[in-house]
This record gives sequence, C-alpha cells and structure tokens, in this order.
Amino acid sequence: MAGWVTWMLAAGLLVVAELFTTTLYLLMVAIGLAVGGVAALMGLGVEWQLLIAAVVALIATYILRRSKFGRRTRVKAERDPNVNLDIGQAITVEQWQHDVGTNGGGGGYTARVKYRGAMWDVELAPAANADAGQFFIQEIRGSRLIVGNSPIQH
Repeated sequence: MAGWVTWMLAAGLLVVAELFTTTLYLLMVAIGLAVGGVAALMGLGVEWQLLIAAVVALIATYILRRSKFGRRTRVKAERDPNVNLDIGQAITVEQWQHDVGTNGGGGGYTARVKYRGAMWDVELAPAANADAGQFFIQEIRGSRLIVGNSPIQH
C-alpha cells in the first residue's frame, strides 16, 4: 500500500471519530494527516511528511482554538438552563418580605411560594422590582429560587 493511502486512511478514520465526539479538534488533526498524505503523494521523505502533518495540525488546532468554535462559554450550573430545567420558568409571588441586613446593609426581598407542588424560598434578584406578580427563575442556590422580572436570554 502506498504511503499516501495510509495517510488518507488515517485522516478518514479521524473524521469518523470526530463525528462521534463533535469537538472539531480531531478534524484539525485529520486535516494535518491529509496534508501529510499530499506530501507523500508529492514524493517527500517520511521525515518531511511527519513534520508537515504535525505543523499543519498544530496550526489548524491553534486557529480553531482562537475562533468562536473553539471556545466554550463558562456558565455556572445554577444559572444554566441546560443543567436545570427550572431556569426560565415563571412563578407568581403575591407578597414580598423586606429583610433588614444584619451588618447595616440594605437587605433584600424574600418570599415563600408554591412551585412544583412544594413550598420554596424565593429571593429577588438585585436588579428586579419587588412588586407582586409574575417572576422568572434566573438561578437556583440550594433550595432557594433567585427570580427576576423578565425571562433570561439564552
């Protein structure tokens, strides 16, 4: 079997593996292997094939890492609607209680509401208005719902 065929088969196997992982990094290595196969097809020595494949894979990985596709946004689990399906759900608060801060601070607003068949402690988000009505869950800290006036934007 010719050397370039081996390179292309290895690149194809990595493309198939990439379909299962969906990270795109294996695809960048597969590109490097394919370019190594082109170097073999051009008749370059094995050392040059390996060097070219490695350099192209590294450059492609670097470019991917710097692009928007290579970065994952870090979202805290308590605020991530993909982790907790309660995030973004609506609840109704009939009355808020103003908590006085113990160290002279302003304190916040809390309430008790029935949600999903149980009583929950609810805390008003800092930027929200403490009027009775409908609120949207923005975060869950332990057994406390943090709510705001508008749904979160994904």
